[in-house]
Amino acid sequence: MRRHVLSFFKRCDGAIAVEFAFVAPVMVAMFFGVTELAQALGARGDVTNLASTGADLIAQESSVTTTDMTNVFAALSDMLYPYPTAAAQITISSVIDNGTATSGKIAWSCTQGGTARTVGSTYTFPTAAQGVITSGSGGSVIMAEVTYNYSSPTTVSLNTPIAMTNTFYSKPRRVTQIPLPNGC
Repeated sequence: MRRHVLSFFKRCDGAIAVEFAFVAPVMVAMFFGVTELAQALGARGDVTNLASTGADLIAQESSVTTTDMTNVFAALSDMLYPYPTAAAQITISSVIDNGTATSGKIAWSCTQGGTARTVGSTYTFPTAAQGVITSGSGGSVIMAEVTYNYSSPTTVSLNTPIAMTNTFYSKPRRVTQIPLPNGC
């Protein structure tokens, strides 16, 4: 067996070099592909975590101040590390009961990097979230919406951002509706 292995390495006909020339580009492409996929999935996971954490942090309060919102947005931006935070749009809103199970009314909305929802406007829940507010209960839900435009760090010339979005709803724990007295 040892003799066969030694003879394999002593061959001088170039077959190994030709085989390596065929295999190397495929292996390099697979390496970059797996690296890129891992980074994109990591960013997608962070977007999901940002939405759930943002809604949960506000839902734990009895009342929210502008300072509270600033602190939450700062914490959420830190959670996005090592990805650039400039590409993130985070909007946290309070949606209150308007008498129907399929929609609610925006009580307040704060944003970082995006556009806040209009106070008093109607928000129609997606089919999967309908009924999150019991109709006629006077209750509310905190809604966190995150949009992140992920750009690949490895494929600069083919850099088309991928929009990743997530919306998370969390019911207030201490009160039926969380006020934001001074706005954002």
